[in-house]
Amino acid sequence: MLFAKNSTTLPALSDSTSVADISVIKGDNPLIWPLLSLLQTSNKSWKVHHLASELQNKGLMQDLDEDQQKALFKRNFLLMNALFELQAMLLPQHWLQVKAMEIQIFRIIPSNLDSSLREDDALREYYLNWINYDTCPNIIQEMLESFWNRYEDYIGTNPNLMHKGQALAVFELDMNATDREVRRQWRKLALKWHPDRPDGDAAQFRKVCEAWQALREKY
Repeated sequence: MLFAKNSTTLPALSDSTSVADISVIKGDNPLIWPLLSLLQTSNKSWKVHHLASELQNKGLMQDLDEDQQKALFKRNFLLMNALFELQAMLLPQHWLQVKAMEIQIFRIIPSNLDSSLREDDALREYYLNWINYDTCPNIIQEMLESFWNRYEDYIGTNPNLMHKGQALAVFELDMNATDREVRRQWRKLALKWHPDRPDGDAAQFRKVCEAWQALREKY
């Protein structure tokens, strides 16, 4: 039920919804960061539904649709989207194997990395395309906002304490920084300071998250 071919049984976006509409969605999938914590604090292989259960237990996921079949699909879509985003972020230092029933971070990159990536090309492309989420852009944005609010509460951030200039200073950028530069620096610093990384720092990670929350509405 996690693969793209099964999506034909679910309603798709209306024809009036364009790729441009989806492209205006701001921000990262906030599930990236709690997933990194789960994966890095355990040497075991995870299944998608086990990851979902852990996130629900932490209060970081919610019901996404009244229809249970759609809710399950959307939950899995969000998880797979976050996992493939994280896979790209961790390379080339680590290899995140993304299989629905076998998800794990490895310190050793597979010798056949190119073929391993190509093996999942179609699946990766599907789950990184928000058009396949089965709803309209403003609903996706609201859902991401809700998840970010939950994650902020979970890690104890307060984005209201920062203004744009302070946030850019945290990102080591000036006032002329472009949208691309801000997003690139956000991912770089969040990955660097994530508390479950080898040289991570929880306080610095919270600060970076606060800066991102202050900036992402402006870019």
